[in-house]
Amino acid sequence: MCGIVGVIHRDPARPVPAELLRRMCDAIRHRGPDDEGIFTGENVGLGMRRLSIIDLAGGQEPIFNEDETKVIVFNGEIYNYRELRARLLASGSHTLRTVSDTESVLHLYEDLGARCVDPLRGMFGFAIWDRTRRHLLVARDRFGIKPIYYIEAPWGLAFASELKALHAVGMTGGELD
Repeated sequence: MCGIVGVIHRDPARPVPAELLRRMCDAIRHRGPDDEGIFTGENVGLGMRRLSIIDLAGGQEPIFNEDETKVIVFNGEIYNYRELRARLLASGSHTLRTVSDTESVLHLYEDLGARCVDPLRGMFGFAIWDRTRRHLLVARDRFGIKPIYYIEAPWGLAFASELKALHAVGMTGGELD
């Protein structure tokens, strides 16, 4: 199933504590008992829980591009990733270190920016931090099969695959909005 979490502060000098992300990930541990990954840098933090289905040995996340200027956490499955991967490799401008669908999405972002979602066929929720542009892209599939819940506040934005991850760190109450 997998699950993702993340926080970005508006203040570029305010780091996201790794412990906060771990607590968010712990709240959705049932979504991915096989692995956990955390990234913190600048004013952003990303986390994920993984249920290993594709690339059992090499698909640990977060995944970085070649020069580590972009990083992704991903939940879901891209049905046409083999075709997309072949296209990316044929272009000669990418080196893929895994055989995961996640890495293909990251390299599509390098080529297409936010339009990287256009060729994707599948169910997904992901977040990409672009260190060069200082830009966070959070996206989900068109039907919301892999949901992303988020809260926007004066301090910034937080998101997760389940509300309980946001609630676990006090970012949301239990009341309905």
